[in-house]
Amino acid sequence: MTRIYALLIMVLFFVSCNTKKSVIQTTRNGSHSSVSQNKNNSSNKSQTIEASPRVKVTNELILNYIEKYKDVAQSNMMNYGIPASIVLGQALLESGYGVSSLCIQANNHFGIKCHNDWLGESVRYDDDSAGECFRKYNDSKDSFQDHAFFLTSRSRYSSLFKLDYKDYKGWAKGLKEAGYATDPQYPTKLISLIERYELYKYDIYINKKDIVRYANNRISNETERYVVSKGDTLYSISKKYNIPVEELKKLNNIFDNSISIGQSIIIK
Repeated sequence: MTRIYALLIMVLFFVSCNTKKSVIQTTRNGSHSSVSQNKNNSSNKSQTIEASPRVKVTNELILNYIEKYKDVAQSNMMNYGIPASIVLGQALLESGYGVSSLCIQANNHFGIKCHNDWLGESVRYDDDSAGECFRKYNDSKDSFQDHAFFLTSRSRYSSLFKLDYKDYKGWAKGLKEAGYATDPQYPTKLISLIERYELYKYDIYINKKDIVRYANNRISNETERYVVSKGDTLYSISKKYNIPVEELKKLNNIFDNSISIGQSIIIK
């Protein structure tokens, strides 16, 4: 009888272990933790990020990433005054060279969290705390554009736009000081990436008039904004608020007609 009871206990233990399904979450520093699935952990617009299969990061993979996104990085430099070296360096660092779970499953290349002004889709992901809210994009290019809007729409980054366009070291240190990252080694890591892969060679000339414009065209807390919803266009927003499209583009440092869901647009 004793042996039968022992056998029953082992069977019950095995069944119990296999019915507790879990989701593996990946933190941005590469560590892993296991959390039980819970429908209350996410809303209709949010999901929990699952761990991506481990991918070996090779020099070829990194160079391919740089080649794929160098043009959009240079475009952001021309349109918003953010050095292409910084755009590429941050993207590499924050996305785990393009293979992090957040990057693969949410197209989030810059580790931008939801914050109070984000109304687009989101995901839950372990960072400084467990299950933090991060922005989710339909396309990688939306992430690069939102990164530009993020830096140009917050006054704490305004001093960066007064730096020389080639001063990637100043930008790296300034981003940390302004609170972009909590890692004390963030500037060192960013500068190291930029110099190791010579990302500074993608920085293109910006004249002094443009630098002044970027530095002065910050968005204050009192500014009235509109958050882009599905189906919105610059034209529809201009009609809604009776503002010419060209004025909207000038107010928001937009140089084409592209806008993204969840994007905060200045309307006054």
